[in-house]
Amino acid sequence: MKFLQRIPPYLFFTGKGGVGKTSISCATAIRLAGQGKRVLLVSTDPASNVGQVFDQTIGNTIHPVAAVPGLSALEIDPQDAAQQYRARIVDPIKGLLPDDVVNSISEQLSGACTTEIAAFDEFTGLLTDASLLTRFDHIIFDTAPTGHTIRLLQLPGAWSSFIDSNPEGASCLGPMAGLEKQREQYAHAVEALSDPERTRLVLVARLQKSTLQEVARTHDELATLGLKNQYLVINGVLPETETESDALAAAIWQREQAALANLPAGLSALPTDTLFLQPVNMVGVSALKRLFEPRFESASFTETHILPKPEYESLSGLVDEIARTTHGLIMLMGKGGVGKTTMAAAIAVSLADRGFDVHLTTSDPAAHLSATLNGSLSNLQVSRINPHDETERYRQHVLETKGKDLDDAGKRLLEEDLRSPCTEEIAVFQAFSRVIREAGKRFVVMDTAPTGHTLLLLDATGAYHREIARKMGDKGHFTTPMMQLQDPDRTKVLLVTLPETTPVLEAANLQADLERAGIHPWGWIINNSLSIAETHSPLLCQRARQELPQIEAVRRQHAKRIALVPVRACEPAGIEKLRELVG
Repeated sequence: MKFLQRIPPYLFFTGKGGVGKTSISCATAIRLAGQGKRVLLVSTDPASNVGQVFDQTIGNTIHPVAAVPGLSALEIDPQDAAQQYRARIVDPIKGLLPDDVVNSISEQLSGACTTEIAAFDEFTGLLTDASLLTRFDHIIFDTAPTGHTIRLLQLPGAWSSFIDSNPEGASCLGPMAGLEKQREQYAHAVEALSDPERTRLVLVARLQKSTLQEVARTHDELATLGLKNQYLVINGVLPETETESDALAAAIWQREQAALANLPAGLSALPTDTLFLQPVNMVGVSALKRLFEPRFESASFTETHILPKPEYESLSGLVDEIARTTHGLIMLMGKGGVGKTTMAAAIAVSLADRGFDVHLTTSDPAAHLSATLNGSLSNLQVSRINPHDETERYRQHVLETKGKDLDDAGKRLLEEDLRSPCTEEIAVFQAFSRVIREAGKRFVVMDTAPTGHTLLLLDATGAYHREIARKMGDKGHFTTPMMQLQDPDRTKVLLVTLPETTPVLEAANLQADLERAGIHPWGWIINNSLSIAETHSPLLCQRARQELPQIEAVRRQHAKRIALVPVRACEPAGIEKLRELVG
């Protein structure tokens, strides 16, 4: 394994949820400890299973791992860190500022940026504590900060004074006001991240086109900021031996090999390792030790069993229920790489086939949607919102209004704030808002929607909903975009996820975020399920069995309405394939 050779003191693993960061970081820690190294493993997963992996309680202080001599572990709970972080900022101003300003600041501090910055606040103590490197040879982190966070930490100027003078105008600089450590400490932390003698960054991915494109963007952004000591690990690769007597396995293998042969330009130059898809969950030291085996051994699970099929509704049944309303807004939401665009296109085509007038709108790149549809229907209108153009238009508007009276340092801070993911979500949602009103007379299917945090932030900072209500009073009826989204008769939100632990957790967190904004998801779509696919591959059957607890957890804890969509031998591209997907 290339990434395991000559490892520097700090090792960061980064990648999308569900790609296997925690498993690989735990396996790496075990490998190094087995070589006689003293290792500290730091987890920042909000549902960390490090304790489960090693069958002991870890928690937020350093604990030796009993099953692995030489290994200690620490679990940073980012949600808890963010809660303490918010309290440090908001509690002192309660009663001093108007309630609407306090609520606006609180909402600014409720998003992913706050959670990430709060977690990085904890990281810096580990990155700059010289005494830790006298106790440990290596410190392994299973999450790395994004480029946006690192740029914020590099900014000159006084964060707190900017927030004091712009209480309603910042969405991601707000969290910076709570940083209480010395600025020199952050400078040292960023310096350590950029030093290849001290830090190695491992990008973890799966062999899926969308995942690889996202990892390529991460690579480019971090390299631009000076984090150039990067390696690529491609996890979960299907072994060719599984393709001999199974059509589905053969199709998956061919797709993965094609993706491997056509890596994005930025990734193809990186030192790269591939890890085989494993038949069992990565829990326990013995399982993790097998993760880095260079050859795949299938003998341990050649025995096949009849796999119980979960009870589920088809995507067709979901569309039938949607069609009864004859019009409305259908929003598909979820993390990247779960198949939102494909699901949105399939639902739009199915509604159009039923004779309805349908408008499908997306902020995914136009080529992606064009390739997905690969055709047209007379009663299906398609619009493609360019996130870059919309964000740039929004940025210029904010700079010309809120930024017009700022000095140079203040403008630099505002410009950085406007590079955040929240900014793109707000800009794209404003573009989406122009077509929302159509949902009163036709179906509008919306792909790539904003999070509940962004909607609340938009509502809080713009005060649009409240301003309309104040002006209208008792004079008449009105509907704002926020009210439309909160009305279950007008809007159906569908969460798209995969039948795996981390994607389900991420979807559940997104649902809680939306519910905080008064938006209650109508149903879930669990995409790419092996448990209802036709396969005889022993490995895929084992993987299918592991999906069942996740599907049942969604049914019991999160959703009353669930549709399962099977893994397909062929990519569902083109109108005919999308029709087959709905069935």
